[in-house]
Amino acid sequence: MKKLLAVLLVAMLALSALCVASAEAKTYKVGVSIYQYTDNFMTLYRNEIENYFKTLETDDVKYEITMADAKNDMAEQTNQVQNFITQGMDVIILNLVQTSSADAVIEQIVDAGIPLVLINREPLGDDGDESYAGILDNPQVCYVGADARQSGTFQGEMVAELENHGDINGDGKISYIMIEGDPENIDAQYRTEFSVKALTDAGYEVECLDDQVGNWDQTKGQELCATDLTTYGDQIEVVFCNNDAMALGAATAIQTAGRTVGEDIYLLGVDALAEAIDLIKAGEMTGTVLNDHIGQSHAAVDVAVKLLNGEEIENYYWVDYVKVDKAYAEANY
Repeated sequence: MKKLLAVLLVAMLALSALCVASAEAKTYKVGVSIYQYTDNFMTLYRNEIENYFKTLETDDVKYEITMADAKNDMAEQTNQVQNFITQGMDVIILNLVQTSSADAVIEQIVDAGIPLVLINREPLGDDGDESYAGILDNPQVCYVGADARQSGTFQGEMVAELENHGDINGDGKISYIMIEGDPENIDAQYRTEFSVKALTDAGYEVECLDDQVGNWDQTKGQELCATDLTTYGDQIEVVFCNNDAMALGAATAIQTAGRTVGEDIYLLGVDALAEAIDLIKAGEMTGTVLNDHIGQSHAAVDVAVKLLNGEEIENYYWVDYVKVDKAYAEANY
């Protein structure tokens, strides 16, 4: 009888300890606002944020993720941030709609004392400077992303590395069209500038036939490329697109116009989306630049966890781009 009582007592104590441990488990509330769910790259990015948080959960620590689509509307995103603050989020991960008017929404989060991880779209200050002073001044705010100057440079270098250096008709200059993303986005600005700069720095003459805004959209990329192919015809030797979504649209326009990538035109994108990789391997796209959504999303989550744990962080975390031409695509995908 005494042995039975002893066993029961041990069992009760174990159960009590288990209940206490369970009661002590901490659930952190994480608010994530993405500028637009329909963006191909950010869909991969946000899904990986959720997946990676799940892998970091333990019996003692859980993460409750609230994901929101800002629908490319700054007012909508501001409202989402205000809701996050009201809901008492422990950390906020923010993919800005408008990088040039980020100050107000960032300050709301900072004033609420909530740690902030900015991702993918580097905010601009009121003076248009590429860095926002609030990031550098606050130990609970950081930016995680990739240097878009590198992605633009890689696009230009892939053209320069071609046997004819992009000068298909041999007239001594590279005639191109540029399809840009959001003109307010620093990534779009840098990709536009540095893709061409890589060619001029290498000593090649360039000619811009047209430069239009496609707002990262595949359908718009197709429309703009189709119009330019009609207007400029064989004059177009290179099509630069700030992202793969627009490049996929341009690829359709090129095919419809009866042009052949690699023979009478070249096409470059950024992101290394699966669909773009398939086109590169098939010879229907010249190249892209890997925008590492896994590396970036993991870095963003890791630093968010550091902030939740009260650890010191850096203000900037950079993840390198990678050139993806046909040889690289065939070897790695």
